[in-house]
Amino acid sequence: MIAAAEFKAGCLQLMDRVRETGVEYTITKHGTPVARLVPVSESSRPTFFGAGKGSVLNFDRPFDPVDGTYDIDREA
Repeated sequence: MIAAAEFKAGCLQLMDRVRETGVEYTITKHGTPVARLVPVSESSRPTFFGAGKGSVLNFDRPFDPVDGTYDIDREA
């Protein structure tokens, strides 16, 4: 555990230590935990490509028009 003021003063050094050793820190404010500084694993990094995989459950005819009215179809 590390106090927020102490974390603020040595943030960059603590980040380097976390990257190098894998140690985790809990940052506290007035003795209450408010945040954690943990190493990032390669597998937990978000990636753009493939992020939507599996999000469309069923879409049989993707080129059919969608029912409904659109602004472009309205009379001015």
